[in-house]
Amino acid sequence: MPIPIRYLADFEENGIYHVYNRTNNKEALFLNDENRFFFLKRYKDLLSPFTDTYCWCLLSNHFHLLVKIKSIDNIISFLKTKPVEELTATERKFMVNKITVGELIEHVYKRFFQSYALAFNKAHKREGNLFYKPFKRIKIEKDSQFTMIVVYIHSNAVKHGLIKNFAKYTWSSWHTIISEKPTSLARKEIIEWFGSLELCIKAHDQLSQYYYDCKVAIED
Repeated sequence: MPIPIRYLADFEENGIYHVYNRTNNKEALFLNDENRFFFLKRYKDLLSPFTDTYCWCLLSNHFHLLVKIKSIDNIISFLKTKPVEELTATERKFMVNKITVGELIEHVYKRFFQSYALAFNKAHKREGNLFYKPFKRIKIEKDSQFTMIVVYIHSNAVKHGLIKNFAKYTWSSWHTIISEKPTSLARKEIIEWFGSLELCIKAHDQLSQYYYDCKVAIED
């Protein structure tokens, strides 16, 4: 069955998106914490020059991200810092206006998936595609959507029965949101969105029990 077009939104400059993907046949995406750490590190290395990340959650066979696409000027400035020979063919096309920023971002995500899958397959003596194709992305266009998807992502482990209290789940950005440690996460923007850290915590406590009503959520 074809995937509805709303789940395959075009990436646009300064657009905010719920990005998620799962494995083929719902097999394991992570077999140990080393896999999870590598996933997050590779994500940061490849995606941070192109997107700002608001929150994330890693589950047994899928993941969720909430991201904002950086401005075209910022992306171009980053690409200009790379030696020409290190630019991918897609990045070179973008620099000469042969493809859109949406096509560039989609390429970077696919590159990330391929990089993780290659490492995962090598480590666990596995062969073949790991991720389901195409990966899904929903554009967030309303304030209410943004609020609910932040809570939904942080509460996702509860939805899948992995834990009863979302705040105790290790593999989500919640712990970074409430900490003061240096981070590349857009923590300041999240806290300011809710009004304060206290209000952010209160909103999560109140809304997390209603995550299943989130209209931008998915059946994963």
